[in-house]
Amino acid sequence: MSYAVSGALQAAIYEALLADAALVALVGNSIYDAVPAGNVPELYVRLGTETVRGASDISGAGAAHFLTVSVITTNPGFASAKAAATAVSDALHDAPLELARGRLVSLRFERAAAKRVDAGSGRQIDLRFRARVQDDLSTQNGSLEE
Repeated sequence: MSYAVSGALQAAIYEALLADAALVALVGNSIYDAVPAGNVPELYVRLGTETVRGASDISGAGAAHFLTVSVITTNPGFASAKAAATAVSDALHDAPLELARGRLVSLRFERAAAKRVDAGSGRQIDLRFRARVQDDLSTQNGSLEE
């Protein structure tokens, strides 16, 4: 197993979302790892939780990352959140992301959950993706992490 690619994966996902014209048309540059203090936009995207499982094999150290990207709005309806969630899904599902370390084997949409937040006045859609990565540095160094 290797967790070493996690930072590179997160950075590539963040960059892919910022580079997606359809998503930027909906949320602008309101794509965050951590939501800033103070007033937040009516509609924004937040990189969320991540769970990682080992997925090393004979070809080298690898991992399966289960990550959440959330679309959050203060608007009372789901329409704007669903439009942004669609753009997130389109931008990431099977995206050929280049990582600063390791390589992305696959990135797939798994599921989504939509819910009311803020006493029902806002909405949140959590999209879960599964990324399979391989850490090429571990095989270059002659070691195989298990």
